[in-house]
Amino acid sequence: MQNQQAIELKDEERTRCEVWTRVMGYHRPVASFNTGKQGEFHERRHFDQQRAG
Repeated sequence: MQNQQAIELKDEERTRCEVWTRVMGYHRPVASFNTGKQGEFHERRHFDQQRAG
């Protein structure tokens, strides 16, 4: 196994990751949601279709 060094970035070197989701048939960035809709998004439950069937 090789020695691997952890790479640490300063905050100004990082790129913000933008999360998008599908709402009513089209995609929108979660950051553009109002406070209530953002709360609903974070309360969503994800499931595996294979296990749910």
